[in-house]
Amino acid sequence: MVMTGAKILIECLLEQEVDTIFGYPGGTILNVYDELYNYRDRIQHYLTAHEQGACHAADGYARSTGKVGVCFATSGPGATNLVTGIATAYMDSSPIVCITCNVNRDLIGRDAFQEIDITGITVPITKCNYLVRRVEDLADTVRTAFAIARSGRPGPVLLDIPKDVTAASTEYAPLPREEHGLHGRLGALMQRSSQNFEAPKPDYADVDKLAEWIKSSKKPLLICGGGVVRGRAHREFEQLANKMDAPVAITVMGGGGFPGRNPRTTGMIGMHGSKASNMAVDSCDLLIAVGCRFSDRLTLKPSSFAQSAKIVQIDIDRSEINKNVKVDHHIIGDAKQVLNLVLERIEPMEHREWKDYVFSFPTETAYEESDERLTPGQVLSTMARIVPQDTILSTDVGQHQMWAIQHCHFDYPGQLLTSGGFGTMGFGLGAAIGAKAGNPEKTVVHVTGDGCFRMNCNELATEQYYNLPVITILFNNGTLGMVRQWQTLIYGEHYYQTTLDRAPDFVKLAEAYGLSGRRVKSVEELKDALQEALSCGHGYVIDCVIDMDEMVRPMVGGGSHITQFIVS
Repeated sequence: MVMTGAKILIECLLEQEVDTIFGYPGGTILNVYDELYNYRDRIQHYLTAHEQGACHAADGYARSTGKVGVCFATSGPGATNLVTGIATAYMDSSPIVCITCNVNRDLIGRDAFQEIDITGITVPITKCNYLVRRVEDLADTVRTAFAIARSGRPGPVLLDIPKDVTAASTEYAPLPREEHGLHGRLGALMQRSSQNFEAPKPDYADVDKLAEWIKSSKKPLLICGGGVVRGRAHREFEQLANKMDAPVAITVMGGGGFPGRNPRTTGMIGMHGSKASNMAVDSCDLLIAVGCRFSDRLTLKPSSFAQSAKIVQIDIDRSEINKNVKVDHHIIGDAKQVLNLVLERIEPMEHREWKDYVFSFPTETAYEESDERLTPGQVLSTMARIVPQDTILSTDVGQHQMWAIQHCHFDYPGQLLTSGGFGTMGFGLGAAIGAKAGNPEKTVVHVTGDGCFRMNCNELATEQYYNLPVITILFNNGTLGMVRQWQTLIYGEHYYQTTLDRAPDFVKLAEAYGLSGRRVKSVEELKDALQEALSCGHGYVIDCVIDMDEMVRPMVGGGSHITQFIVS
């Protein structure tokens, strides 16, 4: 049947089982929105306050559901407003498809109104992107985009469609999603565009070698990275940890890949990692990192990282091997498949003496309690006691992010939504909106700071309009807390341009958006606010007043040995 490009696009989204889109319309994408009007009973569109919020929402939706997230934007500034969100998804391997529309083909390259080369801009931050110049190519390109976004190491893909292509017509033939494999026209198109699609098959000899090393190890340590979460390999990873009787350190992106309540967890590892995790990696004789890219915030000083251990890296992406840390052995493949192969080759083990040593160090920081003021530990422990255990937690970036990851226990993939690789202030509220849209039955809590909340509080309008009862817990210390911490410890207490002694009043801001808010200064006030937030049925902002000089502890300086704590 003959259809316009706009209608073909929407039909292809339905082929992909897309039922949720986040976006913001504009002139060049109006043909698509006009067609989407006819599908409004089949696809829910969330109009966000800003395109960046739409991209973060698509990202939060993808991370929390395991599906591909989708966002729309118009050309020019609409498209460029997606860039930070795309980079955030790229660094954390989150599968999203961003669809923008550009000016007519005859205007491209002529500096037309709101024209931008968005495909050129996003080359370094997408798995691949396409400028669709022919309506005849549109359907296959959409199918290819989704296949690439979800395959291999997941990530963002961008489609840019000139406005006249959305208006042009051609023959469209439906193609069921199960036929969208890496073959035929799609396979050829994908192979021209990128090299990282399907997971490579692991080498059995590599797996055999690892199994032998595991059997001979006396002090093994596992690192749970983001690849365990993305690959939904959490059950296999936990089985391996239990079978090996090995302690488990968890990266920022690995939250939810290994149950935080499992007695084998040593907590977070790296710059703000627990003493147990950092001491364990420094003393182990075998380190197995699964889905972990050994970032600078994890290793700190690569030349001395795990200096006593044989280091093994299991990753789906060959480019990550030896990129940051030189390893002794590696296995390329899907985490779930590799872990199952390892499990088949080993017998249950016991490492009591090694675990006694590791767990002689604290797995969490014990923050001081106070009856006179709220502390980060009090805020998070109170929250954890009151909200449901399966609550999805979204964070922005900074001290509150580290406190939340240190003190909250994540039990399943997609329960923690945080910007680990790009460190995006302003990520949290959009991600929380996406998570709530994708998981309406679950409680969603957005943990933020007063610096970050200034960057995304406009999305309270989205939260209110679509009746998405996200609870925002705001750590309000009147400063850019993480930057102030560095200024205190490293820059001679030169507190320049980090003090936030200015508007707004966050409670009044919430009320201005038609939501509820409350400022709290004690545990009892916090308990009351949380109960009210859980029962009110709409968005709620809890403004928690904490001390300006609260620090994230422990902390190891960048470039220092992993056990060289500046503060403990």
